[in-house]
Amino acid sequence: MKPYENGGTDLEVGKLEKGREKVTMRSQSNKGFKLQNQALLSGLAYCISSCSMILVNKFVLSSYDFNAGISLMLYQNFISVILVSILSFLGLVSTEPLTWRLIKVWLPVNVIFVGMLVTSMFSLKYINVAMVTVLKNVTNVITALGEMYLFNKHHDSRVWTALFLMIISAITGGITDLTFHAVGYAWQIVNCFLTASYSLTLRRVMDTAKQFTKSGNLNEFSMVLLNNTLSLPLGIILILIFNEVDYLLKTPLLRMPDFWLVVTLSGFLGLAISFTSMWFLHQTGATTYSLVGSLNKIPLSFAGILLFKVPTSLENSTSIFFGLLAGVFFARAKMRERSQS
Repeated sequence: MKPYENGGTDLEVGKLEKGREKVTMRSQSNKGFKLQNQALLSGLAYCISSCSMILVNKFVLSSYDFNAGISLMLYQNFISVILVSILSFLGLVSTEPLTWRLIKVWLPVNVIFVGMLVTSMFSLKYINVAMVTVLKNVTNVITALGEMYLFNKHHDSRVWTALFLMIISAITGGITDLTFHAVGYAWQIVNCFLTASYSLTLRRVMDTAKQFTKSGNLNEFSMVLLNNTLSLPLGIILILIFNEVDYLLKTPLLRMPDFWLVVTLSGFLGLAISFTSMWFLHQTGATTYSLVGSLNKIPLSFAGILLFKVPTSLENSTSIFFGLLAGVFFARAKMRERSQS
């Protein structure tokens, strides 16, 4: 008989097996804890960078009274190109070479991309941050209609209810907006159409563009480099059309070191959004990403009101909060719709 045997079972083997089970459970627990920490950290980084980008842009355009939104966009994109190129040169990220065939395929969607950025700058110049976040919900309505007519995609009643609430909140918010500016609202409406067009065409163009890449794939860093590089000549053309050159030559802001510090920070934040959004999306998923994006608008709106001392009323504040909740409801409805499809 074996010395540590009881009922035909080797106690030493049993102890070893139990020890292995404990180690396995502990390693799985640690792995799950690390994944949760990664998701939490990436989500927090994404929220901070996206909120900061909008608030810094608003600060540059309004507090500094900078009247060259296209030039600001151009400078931010230039910084992104430089940073991604450096990272690619150091081998920290991989990017696709920009061939002429790839550029021809991507150019139409890039025109929409530039229009989206420029109109966002113009609207943010005249509209407070809280109303911009509410009016951006209209993009979801246009996108849903575009998906229905272009891709024959049907949405359930929860999604349409959320979209209807978004429209109501945008209308009531505009009516009760004490800082209403017709020009700003016009630019924001154009921005909603361009943003929806960009999201509707991006997937199709991405699939086509992959055929003209060296690796047969187009990662996020390559898209950031492609979008921002192509935006530079388009931005220069728009600067000439809107005659921002005369303003840039006359404004004393370009001789202020603190102004350059702020606009350079905005360029870094623009690239930070690209990095953190990819990181967060990788750690969680599209549904959680969209939900957090909707929740993110709530602190952003209140921060915009408090930091820029926006005059508001009870009716307008209620409309804003109502619109933000509608955005959260929409994200949850889309999550359920995806899970059921």
